[in-house]
Amino acid sequence: MRILMPVDGSGYSDAAVAFVASRKTLLKNPIEVELVNVQYPAPPRATRALGKEVVASWHESEAGKALKPASKTLRRAGADATARYAVGTVAHELASIVAADRADLIVMGSHGHTGLKSLLLGSVASTVAVSCTTPLLVVRGAAVPRRDSLRLGIAVDGSPLDLAVARFVALNRDLFGASPSVSLIHVVPDLAKIAVPGWIEREVATGIRPEQVEAMQKAAFENVFGPVHEVLATAGISATEVRLVGQAPGDAIAAQAVRSRLDLLALGSLGFGAARHGPMGSVATRVAARCRTALLLVRALPSTPRR
Repeated sequence: MRILMPVDGSGYSDAAVAFVASRKTLLKNPIEVELVNVQYPAPPRATRALGKEVVASWHESEAGKALKPASKTLRRAGADATARYAVGTVAHELASIVAADRADLIVMGSHGHTGLKSLLLGSVASTVAVSCTTPLLVVRGAAVPRRDSLRLGIAVDGSPLDLAVARFVALNRDLFGASPSVSLIHVVPDLAKIAVPGWIEREVATGIRPEQVEAMQKAAFENVFGPVHEVLATAGISATEVRLVGQAPGDAIAAQAVRSRLDLLALGSLGFGAARHGPMGSVATRVAARCRTALLLVRALPSTPRR
């Protein structure tokens, strides 16, 4: 597996490094991790006064403050860690790097407090998210798990992206530990009543009989969960089912992540702000805003990871 990790020396990127270093089962295999740091360019006046060599040396020194400790931590854990830096606007440079890289996974830290619009360095991670289809794992405010086997939640909505997430998990099982605890989470609407908008929002009964509501909800859960179970089973992964009823999927999923103390929540996404289910982008944004659980966003169907 090849992992690309943008780092900036902050506590948030340190947490991302610690997360990868904690993957004991994964690190039993050859794992390539490339660390990337971006330095802002020096003002032209400073470059003219100091000279290009002095400025280049300063950039290298500053980048090393983030790259060297991270490299040391990952190598100590058993990863084949390399490091490089670029000079330019952070979002632009990272976007170019991730678009051209052949990584199986991008891992980043986050200090965002308003959902996916404030990952890592403000708009930086949102730029990364739209620059490639590589799965993106964002380590957020929650404590980095010390155990190898993770509590993994997979939020599903019946779209083809459910299978993209399941295939990524199945192909990269070692990322989640020797014996991960996996749960599938799906939210169906309350068919017994609907919210009617107006000056004062109110709930109105639909008139559907309780036994009909139960039968329809059961069928919806089975239709969504079934294909995901089949994909996970190819990697020997069994998953429990979390069946939720509510009108706000993002809120319900976030609450479940907190209640279950998930280490990682995986979501399928068509792209930043453009995922499915009402749309799913809004669901992911609400989840990100309402819990500090690490997020795994999977966009394209994953290929077999490089060994």
